[in-house]
Amino acid sequence: MTDAAARLRARNLRTLALLAALFLVPLVFAFLTYYGTGWRPAGRVNHGVLITPARPLPALSLRQLGTPNAQPLTTPLRGRWSLVYIGDGSCNDACRRSLFVTRQTRLALNNDMTRVARVYLVSGECTACSTLAREDPGLELLDATGVDGAALLRVFPESAREHELFVVDPLGNLLMSYDARGDPRGLLEDLKKLLRLSQIG
Repeated sequence: MTDAAARLRARNLRTLALLAALFLVPLVFAFLTYYGTGWRPAGRVNHGVLITPARPLPALSLRQLGTPNAQPLTTPLRGRWSLVYIGDGSCNDACRRSLFVTRQTRLALNNDMTRVARVYLVSGECTACSTLAREDPGLELLDATGVDGAALLRVFPESAREHELFVVDPLGNLLMSYDARGDPRGLLEDLKKLLRLSQIG
């Protein structure tokens, strides 16, 4: 073999080794990082608490509050995405803060806002209903004090309801919960993603 051929062969081998290193080094680094350290990639990309498995809500009839002569809704929380708040009807500061978050989040959806309903499930005597109906006309007030309402409320997690918002899909499945005291941008981002991916509602 001539010197020129030997040099060419050596250069080709170096090039081949360099290309192999470009592919193998990141792979080895990722393997060592994942299995050799305590680091793990984030396990979720959503901001709220995912309710797994999703909980189907019972089909029932609930009376609307704050609207004179309103007919009971036979399929509440169906047909649209719903942001749900549960409260006793007196609507204290935590309640008003939570409802404000739902209103601003829905408005921030722009063209998709009509796909999302805001629902207040009232679990007690609704002393603030007339005020809420007047000040917040887009809010659906539903009486959850009867037998049907109690059956519906049992599906929702009971802890920290005073500060919790819930997301229900158009088929009536309870999917996620959010702490209304947190950054509302997380709720908005998750809703935008759900609406973008959804073929229903």
